[in-house]
Amino acid sequence: MSEAAVGDGGARRLCALLLAAGAGRRFGADKLSAPLADGTPVAVAAARSLLAAGCETLAVVRCAQTGIGPELARLGVRLAACTDVRLGMGHSLACGVRASADATGWLVALADMPYVQPASIAAVAAALAAGAPIAAPRCAGRRGHPVGFAAGFRAQLLALRGDQGARGLLRTHADRIVSVNLDDPGILQDVDVPGDLPSATG
Repeated sequence: MSEAAVGDGGARRLCALLLAAGAGRRFGADKLSAPLADGTPVAVAAARSLLAAGCETLAVVRCAQTGIGPELARLGVRLAACTDVRLGMGHSLACGVRASADATGWLVALADMPYVQPASIAAVAAALAAGAPIAAPRCAGRRGHPVGFAAGFRAQLLALRGDQGARGLLRTHADRIVSVNLDDPGILQDVDVPGDLPSATG
């Protein structure tokens, strides 16, 4: 899925950016390393879904040598350490785009969302490959993740700052979003506090 034909006869090389640099303050510990019911760390499960969907995957981490970084690297995920992570998700996303400068589109995935199905990720990637400027999955009327951005948004993604991530872009360009309707509640489920783990595993 890293390359797909597009309408102009060219090829599209998508990169999945797994944002895995958050501090997890509300969780009270390193939530990305917290085990799911089967013992798989939260971020590892999220990365495996991206890989299973055929995505070239780059994880933005706080440090490549500590935390979840080494486990993601063992999966074959490339790592980019974000020195400005303390300044918010926008900086992490921009870091990932800079580190994948040869990509012609990005799927922005969150490492604390381990229940997204590979087929859902593939569907969003397919919408981008078909020419969507922005592709976003929806389930039960709600928008979820991952969200895809075409190459035309490179400069705006590189300019992101602060804690809002790409929310401002999505508001500004709401008319350019192509919705991908799915029956996958995993696109809405994140792990924010310890209580989210047992409730989300059902």
